[in-house]
Amino acid sequence: MIRLVFIVIRFFFEIPSIFHRIHKQLKNKDQISVAERIDTMRKILRKAVKRANVDLKVYGIENLPEEGGFLITPNHQGMFDIVALFYAIDRPFKIVYKKELRKIKIVADALDSMDYLAIDRQNLRQSIQVIRQVKKELAEGMPWVIFPEGTRSKNGNQLLEFKGGSFKSAMDAKVPVVPVANINCYEVLDRNTLKKVHCQIHFLKPISYEEYKDMNSEELAMHVKKLIERCIEEHA
Repeated sequence: MIRLVFIVIRFFFEIPSIFHRIHKQLKNKDQISVAERIDTMRKILRKAVKRANVDLKVYGIENLPEEGGFLITPNHQGMFDIVALFYAIDRPFKIVYKKELRKIKIVADALDSMDYLAIDRQNLRQSIQVIRQVKKELAEGMPWVIFPEGTRSKNGNQLLEFKGGSFKSAMDAKVPVVPVANINCYEVLDRNTLKKVHCQIHFLKPISYEEYKDMNSEELAMHVKKLIERCIEEHA
């Protein structure tokens, strides 16, 4: 929490401008492309990384397909995971996030300005609608991010269970799945210190539809989890 306060202080004189840009994009979404709206947030969050006393190493970014839709499936260690994705990835992408984030208005406005989707795992009908929308956009060429654990792990680099349903949209759209290993990212905002944090994000090789087409969603979830665990064991 102390690092978050530190970041806010370092952005103090820019906060009114940032709020204005977010609200302008939200109000004028029809006139501003989604790529431009996402790029605005990317620039803000990349500044945040540089001002947060964080050494974030990015590996395997060349593994991301250069075109077409694909599903990015990282392990979830905390809010910094999303920042790390923006720091690493240059092309537009969207994220499925848990509805609890909407309790913070400026966060909800920022997410809405980029057409990101909130999922309510307690509401089956709403969850199915979100998965269908993600499938549609994956097939149309938009990369999406879903955290298969559904919530952040509170055990550092240890993973929670990966939920098979997180992979349904990719399987239905027949697009590649890209496992992503976040390592020590929990230390950025979950440790009460301002000491420099060294963390990593690894983009693993995509799993093509041809490779996973004979798996069910639970088998694919287990396979992706094992790949990420192996990467964490090698590099943590």
